[in-house]
Amino acid sequence: MFEVVLVHPEIPPNTGNVIRLCANTGARLHLVKPFGFDLSEYRLRRAGMDYAELAAVLIHADWDTCSKALTELSPHGQRFALTTSGRRHPASTAFRAGDALIFGCETRGLPAAILSEFASDHRLRLPMVPDSRSINLSNAVAVSVYEAWRQIGYLGGT
Repeated sequence: MFEVVLVHPEIPPNTGNVIRLCANTGARLHLVKPFGFDLSEYRLRRAGMDYAELAAVLIHADWDTCSKALTELSPHGQRFALTTSGRRHPASTAFRAGDALIFGCETRGLPAAILSEFASDHRLRLPMVPDSRSINLSNAVAVSVYEAWRQIGYLGGT
């Protein structure tokens, strides 16, 4: 399936919603510390932890640890950064099972050091009307994962 990465997530319900999304799509979720919340926080549990036993969630101390895990788990997978500065959109990208979709935190996006690791054709942006800042993180993950999953024929879905 796909690897979904949240780098430094800040809002518990967004992370909970992404846990639930990953459980329902078969994607594996990677959470990169530091977080803006405690994993036991009530709002996180309410949004998604009832799906935690159905989702594959890996917690990484930092981006380097996560990056190494992505290479080990999916050595042939492509990596795509989702960013408001991207020039391509997910529907114009050829996804394959095993690809990773990397998202930054809600208030700042991906750190510049991480974003610099991605070539321009691997920086994706969700289309929006002019003068819009961004889409809610959990919604952006959902739109991106479902587009990637659609492209591979909803492999593993019913």
